[in-house]
Amino acid sequence: MEQKEKRLGKLNIIDLIAIVLVLLVAVYAAWRFVGRGKNTADVPMTKITYKVRAENRPAAVYENAKKHLPSPLMASGALVGGQILSVEKEPYYVLDGNGEWVEDPEHVTLIFTAETTTPTGEVMTSKVGEQEVRIGKTDYILKSEYVEISGGTIIDVVWES
Repeated sequence: MEQKEKRLGKLNIIDLIAIVLVLLVAVYAAWRFVGRGKNTADVPMTKITYKVRAENRPAAVYENAKKHLPSPLMASGALVGGQILSVEKEPYYVLDGNGEWVEDPEHVTLIFTAETTTPTGEVMTSKVGEQEVRIGKTDYILKSEYVEISGGTIIDVVWES
């Protein structure tokens, strides 16, 4: 004897279960990729202004960087909000053969000022892209559309609400 399948119209129960599962997976994927329904306009933001010191840089970098500022901040090839506002130049000193400190005419110390906004939280974790902004952080990469300085040290941070 043949066993009759239960049918609902032209669909059997197994077809109906498969359709429901496919719909659930599609809804879950859309929820994950759209951002879980979180509205970023509701997140309070804090403005931060910070300075990055880059020592022992060719003197020409100062003039070339100055031409392109202000310039929007970037990380991982994408704009991240904020910008490099300015650059200042200080002399760079080296020891000569007599143990005296003398100014190196071919190199300078650069001080970049940047500004961005970051989400405010219970614990302040200021990030530009994936890099944390903290006083004393070394090996900081300051990057914009036209300027990239690696190995910088963050020397000052001001948080404004």
